[in-house]
Amino acid sequence: MRIGIPKEIKNNENRAGLVPGGVKQLVQDGHEVYFQENLGMGIGITDQEYLDAGGIKLNTLEEVFEKAEMIIKVKEPQPVEIALLRPHHILYTYLHLAADRDLTVGLMESGSTCVAYETIQLDDGSLPLLIPMSEVAGRMATQVGASYLQANNGGKGILMAGVAGVREARVTVIGCGIAGNNAIKMALGLGAKVTAIDISTRRLAQLEDIYQMGLSTLYSSPETIEQTVINSDLVIGAVLVAGAKAPKLVTRDMISKMQKGSVIVDIAVDQGGCIETCKPTTHENPTFEVDGVVHYCVANMPGAVPLTSTYALTNATLQYARRIARDGIDKACANDPCLKKGINIYKGHLVYEQVAVDLDLPYTSLDK
Repeated sequence: MRIGIPKEIKNNENRAGLVPGGVKQLVQDGHEVYFQENLGMGIGITDQEYLDAGGIKLNTLEEVFEKAEMIIKVKEPQPVEIALLRPHHILYTYLHLAADRDLTVGLMESGSTCVAYETIQLDDGSLPLLIPMSEVAGRMATQVGASYLQANNGGKGILMAGVAGVREARVTVIGCGIAGNNAIKMALGLGAKVTAIDISTRRLAQLEDIYQMGLSTLYSSPETIEQTVINSDLVIGAVLVAGAKAPKLVTRDMISKMQKGSVIVDIAVDQGGCIETCKPTTHENPTFEVDGVVHYCVANMPGAVPLTSTYALTNATLQYARRIARDGIDKACANDPCLKKGINIYKGHLVYEQVAVDLDLPYTSLDK
């Protein structure tokens, strides 16, 4: 199969679809791998390293799309990339369609087949290609939140750990999956007072066993969320419903009752966000204020640490890329029901039901 890896063009997105090791593996499998010039520039990997791995360098985005049958990316395609997609293309990347109708319609109109990293799902319900970036985003959320609590960044001027005789920061994490757990781990490590909120009592019990007395846990309800949020210095939204738009659990009214200079970080923003006042931002302009509360809502948080993120991503995505390249999308999905769940659009048809429901678009069963 002919595989193309274009350079990411989303704002401040420095990750790459594959590292040279991934390219080398695909070449050894017998495939042709085309990469765009300066693909690894943002992570300190030279074109020569990709060439040494057996890749074939092309100068432009257009050339990569023209040559390739499968396109391997990191983030959802931008409008100029959507215009280059054709019915024979297999797009393999993060999509997060449930929060973006225009993107979904554009991909449907292209006639291509689109496989979303974030909806490939194992039998135990886990999302193996989302896990590494959730780990990164969760850890970053606490790191970023601590920074924006500083007065010079618009925050109330509170240190996460406090000092002797002065209280520590109060941090609330809503949603205790992979991202939420990593945010909790980081916040506790920095010495904050942390409250975890989730709808799974089993998950909350697991977290109490892990962190012992260092963590407070609460079952998720509008009342407990409101009471906790308004008394928090930092609120991290980490709610995930696989493939679906995130529910709005923190309302504008709750935000208005928080102290000025408090900070919101919504990891779920790429799925629409779980905080009503959030809207997607970029690394170039990462924050805005609502009622004096600082909001950080960057939709590609791991793009700020692209070296770590690219290697972690390749570790997760390569095995499925190899299967698709070896067998073609139809046979690969017939052999692997977990991979089949990753198909969101098949030859222009929207085949992921939850996205169709969230966006009120026509749904077609993939089995048809």
